[in-house]
Amino acid sequence: MDNDPSARLAALSQSLDALRRGELSLQDFSAATRGDAVLLAALPPRYADVLNNLLDRLESSALFSEESCSFSQNDLTGAVQHWIDKAGATLASR
Repeated sequence: MDNDPSARLAALSQSLDALRRGELSLQDFSAATRGDAVLLAALPPRYADVLNNLLDRLESSALFSEESCSFSQNDLTGAVQHWIDKAGATLASR
């Protein structure tokens, strides 16, 4: 597996797209994302905290059969995309 954090971030973005298309399960997405030590180590610690919080909320949203105001999967996947964008900017500035 690639040890380049930018490549890992690109792979995460592709995984998020696959999740949105229903080609990847939430459990697989979450496990792979949480386990990406290379990417998380390349970013400031607060990035891991925010990402884990988003993943916790996304996993909780799977408990509901319908979209609810508190647990909108679309909003949460959008927030993960925003995290990816911010992480990319942080990696590029280093």
